Formats: sequence, C-alpha cells, structure tokens
Amino acid sequence: MRHGKRFNHLGRKTAHRRAMLANMACSLIEHKRINTTVAKAKALRQFVEPIITRSKDDSTHSRRVVFRYLRSKHAVSELFRNVAPAVSEREGGYTRIIKTGFRPGDSAEMCLIELVDFNGVYDLGKTKTKKRTRRGGAKKLEGAVAATSEAVEEVLVVDEETNKAEATAEVDEEVLEVAAEAVEEKAEELAEASEEATEEVISEVEEEVAEVAAEAVEEEVAEAEAAEEAPVEEAPAEEASAEESEDTDGEEDSSDDDSNEEEKKED
Repeated sequence: MRHGKRFNHLGRKTAHRRAMLANMACSLIEHKRINTTVAKAKALRQFVEPIITRSKDDSTHSRRVVFRYLRSKHAVSELFRNVAPAVSEREGGYTRIIKTGFRPGDSAEMCLIELVDFNGVYDLGKTKTKKRTRRGGAKKLEGAVAATSEAVEEVLVVDEETNKAEATAEVDEEVLEVAAEAVEEKAEELAEASEEATEEVISEVEEEVAEVAAEAVEEEVAEAEAAEEAPVEEAPAEEASAEESEDTDGEEDSSDDDSNEEEKKED
C-alpha cells in the first residue's frame, strides 16, 4: 500500500538514499550533467534545487548549510564560485531532464539531467522572432522540436566523447600499472641474479682459500717429516767417528807400550 508515501524512497533506507543523492548532487555540480534513471533524476531535482537557491546568498551560514547536505568541500566551492553567479537571475528550475531511452539490462527508463545555464547548445538553436498570429504556431513548434532534437543529439555526442576519454584514461592507467609491475619483476630478477653471482664468487674464493691452506699444511707436514729423518742419518756418522777415535787411542797406547819395552831392554 502507498500509505503516507509522499516521495520516492528509491528502494533504499534513509541514510543510503541521502548519501546517494548527496553524491549525485556533487557530480551534477562538478560535471554540470549526469546520466541516470528518471526516478533518481526526479528525486535529485527535488534535492539539489533548494541547495542551488541557498547558494545565491554567499555567506558562512549558507556555506555551512550547503555543506551539511553535500558533504564535499570541492563541490561547495564549485557551487558558490561558478554555479551561483550563473543562476543568480533565475528564480527556479535550475535543472533539465531529457529522456534518452531505456537501459538494455532491465529496461529502466534513462535520462540526462543537467544544469540549464551551463548548456550553450539550446541557446544556439533559439532565434528571436516577432510575435505572430496563431497560424505560425505550428511552425514555431516544429522549429522548437527540431532544435531540441539537435541539442539532444549534440549532448549525446558530447557524452560519448567523454565516455571514450574516460575509457582511454582507464586503459592508460592499466598500461602504466602493467609496466610498473613488469619493471618491479625485472628488478627482482636482477637482484636475484646478482645475489646468485655474489654467492658463486664467494664459494669460488672459499675453495681457492681452502686449496691454498691444504697446500700449506702439506708443505709443513713434508718439512716436519724431513726434519725427523735428518737426525737418524747423522747418528751413524757420529758412532763411526767415535769408533775411529777409540781405534786411534788404542793404537797410541800400543805404541807407547812398545816404546817402554824397548827402553827396558836397552837398560
């Protein structure tokens, strides 16, 4: 039942609906036009037009009241700096809703909502004509319809161009991210290769040091063995010299005895 339903709740709770309308209002103020469904556009029009009326009075109190609804400093600055001077002479009706068809997925009725004073396409299609009788009313209506259709086509072309620009910007960002990831992977590979090279060099140096130490140890062992063998060879030589000295002493003693015997015989 529709008891007490004075506005469209948009299938959302109060906090969710207020946050959505605030975000849509900020987007409308910043970009001057947005694409959305007809139901959301009508709810947004009721939400944003009192805020635009409040922006005509540029005071601290008005800025604080507007900020309470928009919750964006950038949107508040854009509203009071650029939008308010443009709509200062307009008493109301700051937005325009242009239906653009149905959405392919769920067949929702789509539209374009924009700020009236920031679309120069409609001003180009308008021509000042003198007031005529009722007979010229049909021609005026046809001209207005043709101008409106041309303006809608130009707006749609502009939206397509902006969507293409956004798509190219997203593609460029993705390409930059992929390039950054590739550079990081290459840097990691180079770091790993350098670490492996340093480990190989260190292992080679350690092997060389071990070989040199082994050779030094072998040389010391050989010298020690040679030193142990040298005294063994000298010992027989000393024994031979001791035997020769004993023989010479014996011969001297025998010669002394013979000389003593000869002296006794002569006496």
